[in-house]
Amino acid sequence: MADVINLRLARKARNRSKAAQQATENRALHGRPAAERQRQQAEAERAARQLDAHQRDKP
Repeated sequence: MADVINLRLARKARNRSKAAQQATENRALHGRPAAERQRQQAEAERAARQLDAHQRDKP
């Protein structure tokens, strides 16, 4: 026979795990020095420019 599951507790546990995952992502994103954020943004912009420069047909 199947185990009885309290849906309220399961929903709360699911929400807690989602909140913990979001907190981890936010710590990784916002817990960096300004110089590192600027460097990563500059690298992303450079990669985008390089990709655009190698397109065959311009839109």
